[in-house]
Amino acid sequence: MTDMKSLSKQEKVQAIIRILEDLYPEVPVPLDHKDPYTLLIAVLLSAQCTDERVNQITPKLFARADNPFDMVLMSIEEIKEIIKPCGLSPMKSKGIWHLSDMIIKQHGGLVPKDFAALEAMPGVGHKTASVVMAQAFGVPAFPVDTHIHRLMYRWGLSNGKSVEQTERDAKRLFPKEKWNDLHLQIIFYGREYCPARGFSLDRCIITRQYGRKSFINQVLKEQEKKLKTSAKRK
Repeated sequence: MTDMKSLSKQEKVQAIIRILEDLYPEVPVPLDHKDPYTLLIAVLLSAQCTDERVNQITPKLFARADNPFDMVLMSIEEIKEIIKPCGLSPMKSKGIWHLSDMIIKQHGGLVPKDFAALEAMPGVGHKTASVVMAQAFGVPAFPVDTHIHRLMYRWGLSNGKSVEQTERDAKRLFPKEKWNDLHLQIIFYGREYCPARGFSLDRCIITRQYGRKSFINQVLKEQEKKLKTSAKRK
């Protein structure tokens, strides 16, 4: 394990960036889309739903309406029926219809390239707006999902108190020109090597080498406990 005392916070950050870039040199957007509008709808649908499930549902929805003008021709009930497998369909269907109406009436049918305008839309919070700004328009942003929030804490880069604090810390620590790639790289890494459940210190090289000491000690204690329990059973 790397001696953490010998590493400054910035050296640790640079080491993490290098590992992520080696593992994920390409960073494809996980949600299938063809333009800012279809990305916005896909991101809205992804709340408390997996990207895989969203990618199964959006082709059905976009076959009916892949632009705000066609979307408002559908009823909220029709939208709700199509998107039901994504969960929270009553709220999401209303959000989709009303934001489409707002895009037509206030923005000439085009998704605005503006944080405040996006966040003013129903069903669009700061994280959704950040994803659209980063992935559709290339504007530096650092959308924080559960993976990023978890990993920033485990790596000792944020205190885990709130998503807002995690975003502030990520923006302070990571170079702005890398934000849009990094937020995806950290998500990919979290899914593959550093999950919430079934975490393995052996598999997670970043946590093992650069992680928060208290978290590593907790994991090691739990491992020891499991070994003792299984030894007793034998």
